[in-house]
Amino acid sequence: MGKKTLEDLFYDTLKDIYYAEKQIIRMLPKMAREAQSPDLKAGFEKHLQETEGHVERLQQVFELIGKRAHGKTCEAIQGMIVEGQEIIEDFKGTPVLDAGLISAVQAVEHYEIARYGSLRTWAETLGQKQVVQLLDQTLQEAGKTDKTLSKLAMTAANRKTAA
Repeated sequence: MGKKTLEDLFYDTLKDIYYAEKQIIRMLPKMAREAQSPDLKAGFEKHLQETEGHVERLQQVFELIGKRAHGKTCEAIQGMIVEGQEIIEDFKGTPVLDAGLISAVQAVEHYEIARYGSLRTWAETLGQKQVVQLLDQTLQEAGKTDKTLSKLAMTAANRKTAA
């Protein structure tokens, strides 16, 4: 095995998050269908649109670094998706389903924040200014989504404990 560089790590991680975002696009419509709260349904639908934008930005990043846009299987995201499906199966029809859905999507969001934060930092180190801007835009959106989910979680938790 030859010497690995930061460029190699960047590209490998980029493929990982690309795969993850594509899987998230597949997961969110089901989460939206299962959500009981209209606000949560709307939040998942908005997140789906944002995630589609994340994929488009990632495709631009691949283009900017001169690489083909393709994913690499991400075991972490697959595990989170399985956990989300288990929450749906185990808690469907219960008053705490929405809280479980929020938790599952927040786990995914935190993974995204970690990945995009690292990628942005590495792009800065590699002198990829346009890439930094694209990754930072996605990172900012992920942070806002996380805050929105936290607010929805408080509402869902308060509503269920008061019942």
